[in-house]
Amino acid sequence: MPAPITEKFEQMTLEITDDGTAWRKICGLVGVTITRTAAFDTSEVPADCDDESLPLKVERAIRTIEVSVSAEGVWAQQSHEDIQDWFYSGQTMDIRVGHQNAATGDTQYEMGPALLTTLTNQRTKGQKVSASLEIQFDGTPTRAAKAA
Repeated sequence: MPAPITEKFEQMTLEITDDGTAWRKICGLVGVTITRTAAFDTSEVPADCDDESLPLKVERAIRTIEVSVSAEGVWAQQSHEDIQDWFYSGQTMDIRVGHQNAATGDTQYEMGPALLTTLTNQRTKGQKVSASLEIQFDGTPTRAAKAA
């Protein structure tokens, strides 16, 4: 069995854009976590219409799919105003998370409008000021395949 093909730190990206064509990374972030969650409904269904003594079956159906991004690192002057404007506007901004080492034809980007729901800065004596962001996609992101 062959060894797994892995992805390096710099190959998983988080980028923002104002116009959908010029993408830029948020400077200073050294930790990014992408969370994909499916909410579902559960129904109890008779296992056998003729034998009601049997336990019910549990069936599930997906109700919603949600994707969020958590990121942390150091405060960077280069991204300060972009992040402040995004948060205080209360508006969505187009973002994309990328897997640059995806195989051709596999999903390289998950992208779409997103809200910056939490922006935290923290100072600790002797340390650089830190930054922490919570981002929620507004709807299900679009998936884009890696071109050849």
